[in-house]
Amino acid sequence: MTKIRTLATHEVVRRVYPRTPREGSEVGLAVGTAIDHALSRFGHEFRTGRRPTASAMRALAGSVLDEELEALAAEIGAEERAVVLSQIEGVLVAFRRSELFGLARPRTRLIAIGTEVGIYAQPDYWDGRGRFFEMKSYRAIPPPPDVALQLRLFQLAFPGFEAALVCIDRHRAPVETTSLVVPPPTSEEAEATLRLAYDLGREHGQEKVLEYLDAPTVRYSVPTASSGP
Repeated sequence: MTKIRTLATHEVVRRVYPRTPREGSEVGLAVGTAIDHALSRFGHEFRTGRRPTASAMRALAGSVLDEELEALAAEIGAEERAVVLSQIEGVLVAFRRSELFGLARPRTRLIAIGTEVGIYAQPDYWDGRGRFFEMKSYRAIPPPPDVALQLRLFQLAFPGFEAALVCIDRHRAPVETTSLVVPPPTSEEAEATLRLAYDLGREHGQEKVLEYLDAPTVRYSVPTASSGP
């Protein structure tokens, strides 16, 4: 059996670009989780033949928001909560009108680098044929370094697929949707990303048995020289 050390894409990104805790950042985390839950349910119910309303999804997001705030020991006043829920509703309406609505999330893939490291990668949506999408509820165009690294890892996991970044910016009034087709990484960028992931995986990855991992696997050789992200 082959032992391999694994990390998720978000763990690679977090170790390369750690976020500095800011006052009130817990609220942002709670809002992001609430949006993710609502969009996931919204899309699932549509794909199963139901017709969920934005108001029902807004209620779900509000419930998740309150649960997350409690778990993070964070508090917001009634006025701020109303503003946040209005932003979430704006994202839901924009999502309903976007090309993402009704798309499924792809199955997690494993980027196997040699026989020692594996990186789990799962973009937000795909069309099942030749395009995947990553969505942000803030404006990330042009992609900042952490998002660019995340996208490169997804592109390595889905070679030959077109990558699209869709930003539904909840901070704008009205909510603004922008998108960007992300060019494939150059051979130098791909090699640098693989080396970075390989080094981090060897140092921080969780050891697992490769033959037991139930994920489509894309294999790469170990780059020969260390480089930046």
